[in-house]
Amino acid sequence: MNITWYGHSCFKIQTKKERGGDDVNLFTDPFDKSIGLRPPQGSADIITVSHQHADHNQTQSLKNNPFVIDAPGEYSLKGITLRGIEAFHDNSQGAEKGRNTIFVIESEDIRICHLGDLGHLLEDKQIDAIGAVDILMIPVGGKDTLDSALAEKVIGQLEPKLILPMHYSLPGLNLELDNVEKFCDDLGNETEKDVAKLTLKKKDLEDKNGKIILFEVAN
Repeated sequence: MNITWYGHSCFKIQTKKERGGDDVNLFTDPFDKSIGLRPPQGSADIITVSHQHADHNQTQSLKNNPFVIDAPGEYSLKGITLRGIEAFHDNSQGAEKGRNTIFVIESEDIRICHLGDLGHLLEDKQIDAIGAVDILMIPVGGKDTLDSALAEKVIGQLEPKLILPMHYSLPGLNLELDNVEKFCDDLGNETEKDVAKLTLKKKDLEDKNGKIILFEVAN
């Protein structure tokens, strides 16, 4: 499995249905150029959209007529199992900023959880629905989502093996968000920086315990 990051909440997960099979390209929360970053490009098979804001739902920027998943439910596509779990963009049951869908993505025996624009601590039923997490994609920039303090608490709820921060301040990004250094300092976990692409198998996760991965933004 290969994971790259286009900035904000957009990751590309490149996986295979079976060993030696064709690649399957899954993108999360593609954005448009209005946020100041270069939108993701290329061919997609599956796109997950956590909520209908322009910095998370610009599916038209990707080619190949991908299957778009933008609601809670159970899905199985091209050998990938996905589960959408209802959550909220704020701490007021969505009254301020609306709903948000958490996605659990399972492929190659690796479980990835993308929290979208989660804005609150998880309820027990959400924790149960998410289950064990190998890789957690979590917003840490505050303002419209989890800030550093809340992100740390959510990490404690899910206990992931790898942590991939997202939705934080970047050069060129015209959204006002906190920087990722505050989150890393507050959490205090082992951190690997300037990662262009994360390539891993299930066995590579066996000895991991909350390691933070900070990506370079893909071109």
